Amino acid sequence: MESIDHPPEGLDTLRDIVRYAASRFNEAGLVFGHGTDNAIDEAAALALHVLRLPADLPDLYWGARLTQGEREAVMARVRRRIRERLPLPYITHETWFAGLPFYVDQRVLVPRSPLAEPIRQGFQPWLDPDEVNRVLDLGTGSGCIAIACAYAFPEAQVDAVDNDPQALEVAGINVHRHDLDERVALIQADVFDGVPQERYSLIISNPPYVDAAAMAALPAEYRHEPGAALAAGEDGLDVVRRILRDAPRYLADDGLLVVEVGDSDDAVAEAFGHLPLTWLEFEQGGYGVFVVRAADLRAAAGSGL
Repeated sequence: MESIDHPPEGLDTLRDIVRYAASRFNEAGLVFGHGTDNAIDEAAALALHVLRLPADLPDLYWGARLTQGEREAVMARVRRRIRERLPLPYITHETWFAGLPFYVDQRVLVPRSPLAEPIRQGFQPWLDPDEVNRVLDLGTGSGCIAIACAYAFPEAQVDAVDNDPQALEVAGINVHRHDLDERVALIQADVFDGVPQERYSLIISNPPYVDAAAMAALPAEYRHEPGAALAAGEDGLDVVRRILRDAPRYLADDGLLVVEVGDSDDAVAEAFGHLPLTWLEFEQGGYGVFVVRAADLRAAAGSGL
């Protein structure tokens, strides 16, 4: 592998250093998926963050020459990305979800859920956004889903739950950053154990859902994330079972449950084939998210969920 300690002369422009970084990322066999899905976009995101430039930088500026200090600053992050295999947002401490900026570090997962799309749509046609008055986010992590819901449902109170106090610290940073301290309550609880006995218009969750085999095969980048936020037992359904079992007691009569299960979608379909789950389709890419109405869940619970 070409040395990255002393990059070659001639990396004068922003375009030059992004191309060089992308080549080294590919050479090192990095794995992407924490905001980008390829080496070029990853290198561009890294450089633009370091140089404090916008993601939609006009083409004119890609030929701009970098100062020596700027080149060194970019290359320092390139070296970290390669040597430590850290996801880029853990290096920059910033990521985006539902068009909103969030602080992240290794206390929480890097937001990458397809839930951003239906949140921005207010979960229509299943919900009337104007009628949503209380939202519960189970496993809030960075707080990104809870905060995005607060924007999508401006009249709603949002309860953001996590069993990890360190994750709640990060969520607190983001709640304050978005000036939502009065509308987003942070609660330490284990799934529903410790959640206020309220009736929620929307219960939404991106819980742990990675099965044991997939956990054992995780690339190095994903091993920097908190394992407890990923692993969910042998079949990946340990937490999902608890959510489906207890959600009927917390949903409003016309409430909606939304759960992301990712690659465990087949396991969910097999284990809960008797439930009328609707699997969402996404215009912007993504899969493994189901919705189910409160009435249907209660009917299933009455016959033995």
